[in-house]
Amino acid sequence: MNKICSLLLVLSVCCHTSAQETLVRADEVIKDFMSETPLPGLAVTVMQGDQIIWSQGYGYSDLENKVPVMPDQSLFRIGSISKPFTAAAMGRLHDQGKLDLDKDIREYVNYFPEKEYPVTVRQIAGHLGGIRHYFGAENFNTTQYKNVRHGLSIFKDDPLIAEPGTQYNYSSYGWNLLSAAVEEIAEQDFLSYMRDSVFAPLGMDHTHPDALDIILPGRGRYYIKSGDGFANAPYVNNSYKWAGGGFLSTSNDVAHFGRQHLQNEYLTASTFAEWTKPQQTRDGKSTSYGIGWRSETDERGYQWVGHSGGSVGGTTMLYCYPEQDLVVAMIVNLTGAQIGLLARKIAWTFLD
Repeated sequence: MNKICSLLLVLSVCCHTSAQETLVRADEVIKDFMSETPLPGLAVTVMQGDQIIWSQGYGYSDLENKVPVMPDQSLFRIGSISKPFTAAAMGRLHDQGKLDLDKDIREYVNYFPEKEYPVTVRQIAGHLGGIRHYFGAENFNTTQYKNVRHGLSIFKDDPLIAEPGTQYNYSSYGWNLLSAAVEEIAEQDFLSYMRDSVFAPLGMDHTHPDALDIILPGRGRYYIKSGDGFANAPYVNNSYKWAGGGFLSTSNDVAHFGRQHLQNEYLTASTFAEWTKPQQTRDGKSTSYGIGWRSETDERGYQWVGHSGGSVGGTTMLYCYPEQDLVVAMIVNLTGAQIGLLARKIAWTFLD
């Protein structure tokens, strides 16, 4: 019996040591990157199963006031990670039998103008609907839009840029149109529905619309590169694109969002499988994109689902590895930060 106890003790110590070494390696990966590629601030959270196994902040959420990054509190712009958030709302309505992906979008949003071709919800959600993306500097919009319908005025009267189903053309505006469908189906304004039916059930207490007229504890500052340093990002008003890229969140909240989807704790397993299944163009070419979720295999052969996010003053990565039940969320308060490979390296540190 003593030999068995001794063996268990040795195994416990070895596992603990190995875990600590993994955390040290992950910390070194981040610090090495930031020594070569300075960033204002970075938050990273890694979850496996229902546990946060690593959560760390680096640098500052506010450079001027030296406010350190805290993964559970620092609110950064998450850009297009807003799309899987919106996809969760669509999935809930789908599970309730209220949303049909293959219906014409005008069956849900009858005030959207008729186009030269019918466009389905599925096509729009997979960037196959021919809805255009930003023209010029439209992503630097400073107008306050009073509601989702008002925001559609930017693009609703423009012709489709391709016949639906024939070309993959990434479109944040398409997701704004989908949020209008959510409103009509739910009979509730989009932001309220997201709050009540997505964020609250998922325990995402630190996820909010990037509204400029409300006080949000933990809201960070947004930066752009300027020479060898940083400058404040230009003023933008994201009220025109809540669903396509207008939310603030923490790395902890983003990681919890991914984890609860992997565990099928929010959507049914069949719906999440449908949402993460890559669509195809009419000629059979995979787009690697489903319903608000990208699905690919990384350089090490690990299959992942997730999304990236780019915004004015923010860059975000969400990698979810279903087979290993691992989630990595990383957020930086800088425009155009090249952190995709960095986030995957953090994932490999734990996967390998």
